[in-house]
Amino acid sequence: MSTALQERPVHAVPANGGLPARRAVFRWAWRLFRREWRQQLLVLSLITVAVAATIVGAGVSTNTPPSPHAAFGTAHDLAVFPGPDPKLASQIAELRQRFGRVDVIENQTAVIPGSIQTYDLRAQDPHGPYGQPMLSLVSGHYPAGPGQVAVTSGVAADFRLKVGDIWHQGGQARLVTGIVQNPRDLLDEFALVAPGQVRSPTQVSVLFDATGVIPPSIGRNVSTPASVQQSNPLNPETIVLTAATLGMLLIGLVSVGGFTVVAQRRLRSLGMLGSLGATDRHVRLVMRANGLVVGVAGALAGAVLGLAAWLAYRPRLETSAHHVIGAFALPWVVIGPAMALAVVATFFAASRPARAMARVPVVAALSGRPAPPKRTRRWTIPAGLVFLFVGLVLLGDSAARGGQGGGQFFLVLGFVALMVALILLAPLTLLIVARIARWGPVSVRLALRDLARYRARSGSALGAISLGVLIAVVICVAATARYSNVLDYAGPNVTSNQLIVYTPNGPYGPGGPGNGNPAGPSAPSMRSMAAHAHSIASALGSHDIVQLDSTSATLQHAASGRNFSGPLYVATPQLLAGFGIKNSEFSPSADILTMRPGFAGLTQMQVVYGKYFGGNGPPGGGRGVAAFPCPPGECLANPVIQEISSLPAGTSAPNTVITEHAVRQLGLRASVSGWLIQTPQPLTSAQIYNARQTAAAAGLSIETRSSVPGLGEIINWATAVGIVLALGILAMSVGLIRAETASDLRTLTATGASGPTRRNLTAATAGALGLLGAVTGTVAGYLASAAWFRDSSLNGGLSALTSVPVRNLLIILVGMPLAAAVVGWLLAGREPPAIARRPME
Repeated sequence: MSTALQERPVHAVPANGGLPARRAVFRWAWRLFRREWRQQLLVLSLITVAVAATIVGAGVSTNTPPSPHAAFGTAHDLAVFPGPDPKLASQIAELRQRFGRVDVIENQTAVIPGSIQTYDLRAQDPHGPYGQPMLSLVSGHYPAGPGQVAVTSGVAADFRLKVGDIWHQGGQARLVTGIVQNPRDLLDEFALVAPGQVRSPTQVSVLFDATGVIPPSIGRNVSTPASVQQSNPLNPETIVLTAATLGMLLIGLVSVGGFTVVAQRRLRSLGMLGSLGATDRHVRLVMRANGLVVGVAGALAGAVLGLAAWLAYRPRLETSAHHVIGAFALPWVVIGPAMALAVVATFFAASRPARAMARVPVVAALSGRPAPPKRTRRWTIPAGLVFLFVGLVLLGDSAARGGQGGGQFFLVLGFVALMVALILLAPLTLLIVARIARWGPVSVRLALRDLARYRARSGSALGAISLGVLIAVVICVAATARYSNVLDYAGPNVTSNQLIVYTPNGPYGPGGPGNGNPAGPSAPSMRSMAAHAHSIASALGSHDIVQLDSTSATLQHAASGRNFSGPLYVATPQLLAGFGIKNSEFSPSADILTMRPGFAGLTQMQVVYGKYFGGNGPPGGGRGVAAFPCPPGECLANPVIQEISSLPAGTSAPNTVITEHAVRQLGLRASVSGWLIQTPQPLTSAQIYNARQTAAAAGLSIETRSSVPGLGEIINWATAVGIVLALGILAMSVGLIRAETASDLRTLTATGASGPTRRNLTAATAGALGLLGAVTGTVAGYLASAAWFRDSSLNGGLSALTSVPVRNLLIILVGMPLAAAVVGWLLAGREPPAIARRPME
């Protein structure tokens, strides 16, 4: 033939199929996600909730604490001068001459009649060069002349004012022109007047930008945001970073089980893909691409859900944080990486089952036989112990460093190392439980042995559960340690049905301790004030009124130099009878009675009085820590302290009292400082207002419940959140385990296993994982707390851990496993649909 057939050129095709093969694999992975979305719903939900919780948690953590710039406006420097001072005008003039623009804010402190609360009469230019962020208008307009005033909502409520009213204050009538607020401090209650209208300021703040050397005569009054910034390793950024890191670890741990189930369900399809020429790399790419799709979908859904939840919660957060928060004032530098970490976590979580599936022979994959359980490597236990030691060292070093020298970074690394230790040590606990299960029923024995047999899978679930419990335990222990410090008692001041009426020489009156007026009012005046206190009680519908007597003495701890916090009242017969305490309940030689647990066990305590204060004056003129033991006439060393649980627990209530025996022994003089009124029902705002008006007319003041949370409220919320988190992870884990072992369950059903047997299997699995997670999480939580508190400068050192939240720990250790077992038994009776279907594609 003259014309030879020309052969078409043959292009070399890569052995792995090249880009077309990878594109086909990605399409197959997308179809896998769409067809198996129900099996991946648990992982997808976890990612969505975790990202949403990270967004809301980041917003709450970063916006709750006040900013160190709150008192500076837009200025870089702040000078605070006490007033009145004849040199004040010259000092302000010197600042203006040296640095140019200044913004002067004058404050005069005033007391709300009939209350211990105060407010400021403030002269400030609303359009000043630096103070504008510290002032905003809610309604009306700013005052523009000498006869005008704008008040905050709190002052308006206390004085029953509204825009347009005439307010008679300090002997001057002013027209209320508007309602204002300090956006950076909503607790800042003040009445705003035009500049120059405060005649006798008690404090003057000058905002300016220092462009040179500050004069030495003024330098001691000047501060900057950096100088007031506190060094604290538990700052918002650290909390958010730690929470986001731990949350992504949780996602990775639970996702491993989810993708393992998906890979097991698609085992025959993966085998078919291999028989068509797909390489091991293609099989791994299928699972990894599927993990990537799940991560991206969950991160986007979580971002939408988190933003919606943040916008809904932001108004309530402003009320509790006491400052205005922008709608999108979120730490995006944390949220962005957190979303990226969610995608990375699912990608690497899918990589583990991807490698396992790629090693399954094609024939075994086509037959649908699951891969044999993987033996746990011997090095996991020593490695887990090493990570445990490293994590505890890092936590302790973070506590010692505080906010300096990488303390925040070490804190995050410490928790990450602790989490890795839990994962590596989990298989050991599963193996121990499986050996103990030999004495249990058949269904329980099968469930526990299956956990131990597939402990590479169940270990990740156990680690995730343990982490949820660890977080709850750390919060409970830390809160208990903080609130159990008997020298620095914290919590609500009084209950919602209690009200304290103070005399002028009471703890908060103008003649009270520290104000140089120890002498009480005259007898006729005291009878009049007592009559007004009883009239207040009658108006509140109460006949339960207890007189509070006090002396000039106070308690001091010589070892630490810390004074007793709170008023020290006298244990009069009327006070003891008011709380149902009989004389037979305490020793006649007792000097101090207290309800504070642990107070009676303190050493080197002393009652300081008399010459220690330079005579018979009140506390406040002391000269520091008295020597121990102290000389007579100055203090009583090692007083006899007895615990009486019937005394009230409020910080302002008589939770610690000095006995009449000690008063006589020390030659102290007692005077009436107030009355404690207990009402049948919680006090309303109208009752508080009327009581305040009545008290003000008699020269008295009142105190009602504050918003400070108590120990029980904090640890109960921590326990509830930890249990809900652990139970949620547990439910996901049990569901994944049951789906993966569907073939085993089908075999049991075929051999005659009844519904109760299947219930027992699930209940035993859930209960065992719950119990092991609770125990390991609690132990790890206490180890982490011990590492943190080992520095004696932190809240009393390791002695702070002696107060154990027994009830909450019992709920975690007993209630959570029991709830998991009961719920698992109730929901596991029917045969799951996955048993009857095995997808081929």
